[in-house]
Amino acid sequence: MPDFRLKVFYTVAQTLNFNKAAEKLFISQPAVTKHIRELEQHFGITLFDRKHKHISLTKEGEIVRQYAQNIFEQYQKLDFELNLLKNKTAGTLRIGASTTIAQYIIPPVLADFHKRFPEVSLNLYNANSLDIEHSLFAGSIDLGIVEGINMNTDLRYLPFMKDEIVLVTSVKNKRLKMDTIALKDLEKLPLIMREEGSGTFDIIKNTLRKSGFEPTNLKIEMQLGSTEAIKNYLLHSNTFAFLSVYSIRTELSSDKLQVIDIKDLEINRILSFTYKQGQPLPLAELFIQFASLNQ
Repeated sequence: MPDFRLKVFYTVAQTLNFNKAAEKLFISQPAVTKHIRELEQHFGITLFDRKHKHISLTKEGEIVRQYAQNIFEQYQKLDFELNLLKNKTAGTLRIGASTTIAQYIIPPVLADFHKRFPEVSLNLYNANSLDIEHSLFAGSIDLGIVEGINMNTDLRYLPFMKDEIVLVTSVKNKRLKMDTIALKDLEKLPLIMREEGSGTFDIIKNTLRKSGFEPTNLKIEMQLGSTEAIKNYLLHSNTFAFLSVYSIRTELSSDKLQVIDIKDLEINRILSFTYKQGQPLPLAELFIQFASLNQ
């Protein structure tokens, strides 16, 4: 087990906040300070610069953070491999994934998982994030992988990977006069959007509001229920759409679609595993560990 003081440091390095680190570790803020001080004394260095109420990593602290990250990643892999020796891996795992994840991200992970655990039968269901949550409560799936804003307190969410949503259009779009636009120009563009309940739609609206743009001012020409439908529509029209970078790799490389930069706007999101509060089923936990270690 890695030195707990190192875990305390790594948590503070991630949050850059002693109080938040204390909450995550279920210890007091003075205890966090004590562990950091002991680690600094042990190495004879200063790990954080403290200015007023803000902290940042020193050059030495950043080096320790990188090594700590590697230590914890290796420990996770060790723990994963040893648990495999103790537990039987057979049965059926039902996974529900929102559209972008199901179509463009998770299939390679499923293939690698099946090679490693051929006795586990995998069933993948594709739905939007809201329907995934309903399926978890109905018991029709064991594990969800969703995008968007996580609000349901009866579910637990574990970060899986980062994604970016970008504005795209056909390279043949006759409306296109520049590859960068101002945020206010969005209201002039005819947009194709996902349906209500889509995690992609939710995160777009939320980010626009935070950036000072009211989503009701968007000129939505049509709403479609899948990313593939949106991409095909773009190829045959002069419209625009917000799509995950993972979903447009083929079209970008073949010069069918192009990205339009928006000044002062970045739409980033975390894709998350989700399951009902409590301990996940053994096969679900196995898949979470495997996928997290093999991104």
